[in-house]
Amino acid sequence: MNTPNWSTSSYGDSTDTSPMELSSLGEHLSLCRRMSGRLFGLRCGAELLHRFVAARLVTSLVLLAALIAASTLLY
Repeated sequence: MNTPNWSTSSYGDSTDTSPMELSSLGEHLSLCRRMSGRLFGLRCGAELLHRFVAARLVTSLVLLAALIAASTLLY
């Protein structure tokens, strides 16, 4: 396994970053840049809606059922 070993202390060693850490950081930043493309706002909105509905699942289902019932009674 060749993953970077992140540490918050230098334990008496140099405080510089290792080449592996810099490479991992570069990959992460590239991923972040790609993620903020055209559909970034749409993904954020979908995630926000998902979090809102998931936290209020029962209330959302009751509200949806009430809207469906109201629409069938009106038409």
